[in-house]
Amino acid sequence: MSAERELQEACVEAARRGGAVLRERWGKPRTVELKGKIDLVTDADRASEAAVLGWLAQRFPGAAVLAEESGARGAAGGGLRFIVDPLDGTTNYAHGLPIFAVNVAVADDRGLAAGATYDPIRDELFTSARGHGAFLRCGGGGETRLAPSGREGLKNALLVTGFPYDIHTNHEPTLRLFGAFVTRARGVRRLGSAALDLASVASGRLDGFWEERLKPWDIAAGILLAREAGAVVTDHDGGDRMLETGDILAATPALHGPMLEVIREVRGAR
Repeated sequence: MSAERELQEACVEAARRGGAVLRERWGKPRTVELKGKIDLVTDADRASEAAVLGWLAQRFPGAAVLAEESGARGAAGGGLRFIVDPLDGTTNYAHGLPIFAVNVAVADDRGLAAGATYDPIRDELFTSARGHGAFLRCGGGGETRLAPSGREGLKNALLVTGFPYDIHTNHEPTLRLFGAFVTRARGVRRLGSAALDLASVASGRLDGFWEERLKPWDIAAGILLAREAGAVVTDHDGGDRMLETGDILAATPALHGPMLEVIREVRGAR
């Protein structure tokens, strides 16, 4: 087994452990706190992260970690760095909406090496390893190889997006871009989990995804997943700085160019 596939299975196990915590606590009373004006954290976030990080610490004691709730620890150097979101879609979870996931990715000195996005309610596990493709595991069944949809033309596309946490105070650019896409596409959805948005593009359920000002743990696993499936993933300048800027565009090969043109058009009109 290659090093990438071994890391993939490590991400899978870590994500499953976090997902088991979320599933066990699903529907029970929550302790909910505010990290920002509308950014929530729950006891389930923290318990899931503890399960994920505890297992990773045993399996990879020297690895660096960047996790949403506990921050960064260790120095990656030329070694491994795990990027963890224990609950992507916290607002959905806190409100009882079953659209959320656990995100675990790992990077080495060559970049993103493997990742897993786990939906514990549907028991759907999206997983990828660099150079080995992207797959969906459902329940106890086998793997299905992922590929983006073959749809062409924005008028035929079903897109998805999300709004940044500062939308209440910095809404104009985001809503202008939303309006540009909603008037050109067949439809635009906002599901509340960037992890599952990227998984949906990778699996062909949705045709394109854009969002601004995300965090590395929101998108690291999904970037590799979408690329290994065959989608095109860039930042909003067409480059590769998604983890730095938080701006991301993922789409089918046929739709990425047209979507990038819309972004450039709207940004140029500011």
